[in-house]
Parts: sequence; C-alpha cells; structure tokens
Amino acid sequence: MLNKIYKWSSSWTGTIVIVLGIIFFIAQAFVIPSGSMKNTLLIGDMLFVKKFSYGVPTPTIPWLELKVLPDFNNNGHLIEGERPKRGDIVVFRYPHNPDIHYVKRAVAVGGDIVALKDKVLYLHPKEGNEYVKTEFKDYETIEISGKLFVANPYSKEHKGIHNDPNVTRDIGPKELFDMHPIVIPEDETFMMGDNRDHSNDSRFWGSVPYKYIVGTPWFIYFSWDSDYKIRWDRVFKTVESLEKNIDITKEIKHEEGIY
Repeated sequence: MLNKIYKWSSSWTGTIVIVLGIIFFIAQAFVIPSGSMKNTLLIGDMLFVKKFSYGVPTPTIPWLELKVLPDFNNNGHLIEGERPKRGDIVVFRYPHNPDIHYVKRAVAVGGDIVALKDKVLYLHPKEGNEYVKTEFKDYETIEISGKLFVANPYSKEHKGIHNDPNVTRDIGPKELFDMHPIVIPEDETFMMGDNRDHSNDSRFWGSVPYKYIVGTPWFIYFSWDSDYKIRWDRVFKTVESLEKNIDITKEIKHEEGIY
C-alpha cells in the first residue's frame, strides 16, 4: 500500500495533485509588490500565506484565477472559519478587483467605530468603554458622545506602523488626514497599511467583506532588495520575529505615491 502511494506521489499526476492541494488548502506563495506595509513587510519579501487561518478559501488556480469549485457557502470559503482579529496582518482579495491580492493590517472589525483626525486613527471597539479601559490601558483615549476612542491603536505592539512627516495636507489626499466616524459593517474588516501615508487601503475604498479574506503571512522564504541583494536576515523569519527587530529610530525616507 505504501509503495503504491509512493509511486503515485512520484508520478507527474501525483505531484500536480499534491502541489495543488497544498496551494488550495494550506499555503500559497506571495510576493510583496509595494511598500504599503513598510517597515513590517518590505518590497521583495517572498512569503507563504497560511490559507487556513480564517477558514479555507474556495479553491482557485493561482495566476489564472480560475475557481475550481463553486462558492457553496456564498462567503468565499469552502470551510468557514474565524474572522480576522484586530491587529492581524491579512492577505485578501481587493474587493473592487478580486483577481488582485492585497496585504494590510486589520485595524477594526464589524461593529467597531473608526475615525481619522490629522492622520491619527481613532478606534471605538464594539465591546465598549470598559474594554477600552482594560485592553488599551497604555494608550491615549478621548471621549466622544460618551464613547471612548483609542488613539493610534496597535502602534505600541507593532513598531512598523508609522506616518511620513513629509506628507502634508498640501500634497497628500484628504483621505490620509481626516475621516468622519463610521461603523464597520458586520462580517467586514477595516484594513490599513503600516506605512500609513503610502497605502491604498480601506480609507479610500471601504472595509473588506469576509468573502475576500485569504489568509495571513506565515513566514518569509526569500527576500531581496531593489538591487537584488539578498536580505539574509529576513529569510525563514516569521513576521512576528521581524517586528521585534524593527528599528523605530531609523529615519523615514521620503517616498512617492499611494500604493
């Protein structure tokens, strides 16, 4: 029996089935194409996405973006799972063009209220004021109409989150600076890049429904910079381990564009 399995797995058919099975249900390679998650994830980072973090997405042939099975549950997932949690880094399909994959950080979930004022993100979790007092006790808070809002949540735990002081109101789009309070729809997630002033995210096109959620970064298997120099210090590292070594004193260079 084991001999038959070995022979089958060694054949072209077996190899293709195994590889597709891994891609469909376990992990898929993903390359960071832009700087929206600097300094947490860098352009040229090649990583595996853990596809069972939030359930199992409906299988799709990569590159061709052809669905192998129908969306039986009408939620984009063959097996439904947990939803993204606040602070998670999430790989998802861009809601306005599902063939494109994005990677951002989940900053609010369904039922939360978020707002922006002078680039500062304010969050009122759906759990209410007591939750803010216990879970965000180390953060600055403000009270608006009886609701406590946390200022710049996650920035203490995730050192890659930053703003670019070179982006000012006279050159940056208004979405980067101010946003009236909005309630995140149920089963949706508000996403933002860690490179806050150079990220095309939910501030521009809204929250992401669960049906578009793919997974979360697992580990980086290879990385190189724009000069094709290998970043050996990032290879085979998890995002969590890399975050611990981010140098927050490093000068933030001026960057162009929203991506």
